[in-house]
Amino acid sequence: MRVSGTFKVVDFTPASVPSPAIETAVPVGVATMDKRFEGEVVGRAATLFTSAFDQSTNTGTYVAMESFEGVLHGRTGAFNFAHSATMSGGERQDDFFVVIVPGSGTGELAGITGTGGIAIDSDGTHRIWFDYDLGQ
Repeated sequence: MRVSGTFKVVDFTPASVPSPAIETAVPVGVATMDKRFEGEVVGRAATLFTSAFDQSTNTGTYVAMESFEGVLHGRTGAFNFAHSATMSGGERQDDFFVVIVPGSGTGELAGITGTGGIAIDSDGTHRIWFDYDLGQ
């Protein structure tokens, strides 16, 4: 079943990178994020965001793990999902990869599995969708 919505980042807080640091040509960063979702995906997410990104060239990759709580198609619960993407010179080099963590669902979303995607409109609107199954 497909569900879609939009989201906004309401907080982005950089964190220190754990030691020992290894210097590479692209600096590594860590941050936490708080997001709010609207549409068929309604709720909030706490995100652990890691990246290797060169802001001067807009080149790098990020990997994020999100803990979402909210409502999908009228079903309330929580689950984890991960996503990743790569940019080169400001252009996305691949599609956003999204996967729901198996076994992470709670409440009416227990048993949730699936994949999804993220798209960013030219006006900056962030869109998300999940193709999910509850195994029922």
